[in-house]
Amino acid sequence: PRSAAASPRAAHAGPPMAAVAEEARLLAWLRGPAAAGSGGPELSAYVAELAALGLAELGREPARLAAERARVGAETRRLAFEHYRAFIRSAECTGRAGRGFGGIESRLGSLLGRLPALQDACRNFMRDAEEIACSRRMNSLTLNRHTEILEILEIPQLMDTCVRNGYYEEALELAAYVRRLERKHSSIPVIQGIVDEVRQSTQLMLNQLIQQLRTNIQLPACLRVIGYLRRMDVFTEAELRIKFLQARDAWLRSIQASIPNDDPYFHITKTIEACRVHLFDIVTQYRAIFSDEEPLLPPEGQTLNEGAIFHGWVLQKVSEFLRTLEHDLRRGVGGRLDSLLGQCMYFGLSFSRVGADFRGQLAPLFQHVAAAAFRKAVEEVVEKFREEMNSYTLISTPAVLGGSGGVPPGTLQPPMVLLDFPPLACFLNGLLVAFNDLRLCCPVALAQDVTASLEDALGEVRPQEFLG
Repeated sequence: PRSAAASPRAAHAGPPMAAVAEEARLLAWLRGPAAAGSGGPELSAYVAELAALGLAELGREPARLAAERARVGAETRRLAFEHYRAFIRSAECTGRAGRGFGGIESRLGSLLGRLPALQDACRNFMRDAEEIACSRRMNSLTLNRHTEILEILEIPQLMDTCVRNGYYEEALELAAYVRRLERKHSSIPVIQGIVDEVRQSTQLMLNQLIQQLRTNIQLPACLRVIGYLRRMDVFTEAELRIKFLQARDAWLRSIQASIPNDDPYFHITKTIEACRVHLFDIVTQYRAIFSDEEPLLPPEGQTLNEGAIFHGWVLQKVSEFLRTLEHDLRRGVGGRLDSLLGQCMYFGLSFSRVGADFRGQLAPLFQHVAAAAFRKAVEEVVEKFREEMNSYTLISTPAVLGGSGGVPPGTLQPPMVLLDFPPLACFLNGLLVAFNDLRLCCPVALAQDVTASLEDALGEVRPQEFLG
């Protein structure tokens, strides 16, 4: 409205057009960009004031406005000319401020670009600080519990010392404590290492205990060893019985292997003595340690008869002894068969008290040996008779000896007439020697074998075979 109020006449009456344009630009620059298009409350008040003027005043209003405009323009130019340095400094300050804000903006952008890395570094620092603090707390706790931790770390060494010195009771207590530690802290590597070392010492203790069973150990020591093995909970009841019998059997075999094998009689007598004494001790130890009573309700899944383990082992030992006896009898024991039979019978009698009487199996062995010995003696007598008959002549027979006094009837002495025929007398002496050897060990079952051997021998010395 202010620009509309300036009429063409006022424009011609005022300053030149160039000056007016310059003034307008200056005013626009002073007002700023927001003042050009805004009327606001001043325009409304001016319109209301115009509406209240009279006609004469309204006619003079354009001239007044033009004069006011000229005055304001002149004042503005005067101020601009007087304070141009301030305007220049203001413009320079504005430029510097703009450039400063630009630098700030670029640096701020660079700072914003580096903030993520700084944030990550701060997070890493916080994490490292937490770890260091946690480690410090752990070190402090470790220092406070130093004694307890040291005792735990020394368990493997203490376990090894107990095992090597035979302190099995203390070793079992340490092993039980380590098993509890494993159940609670199996995820800790140090505890797992301790458990592994203790297991190695436990295996060494197991080997030592089993090795003790392979020595000349007495019943109280056997009870202690089996008690330790049961507390170790390594074997089932059946496995424990088998291990016990295997270990004691190994010891018995070592004793049997140490007996000299040159003389059959010495070897079998020492074998009988060793088996009778030591095998009976093993049986006594087994029955004192293990119970062969069968439970009314066997454990679920268990079908093995534990009593059969011992019975099978005893049967095996008896069978091995009988094989050894048969082997040595075949090698020959001379004329001491009766003494050997007595020792074997006493051995079988002692085992009858533990339910393993094997005397019934001895008779066939000695019967076979006695029959073979008698048969061999008779064959040697017959062969010797043949050799003598090949060199015998009737001319050299002293006939006077046959006429000597007769032998009373009913006596067991051979007739003196046999001296007239020396080969036959030697044959009779050989048979009597064979019968004397057979008398020491003569089972009734040999009657038929002896009769058959004697008939064969007599059949070979018939007179017609030598005189015909």
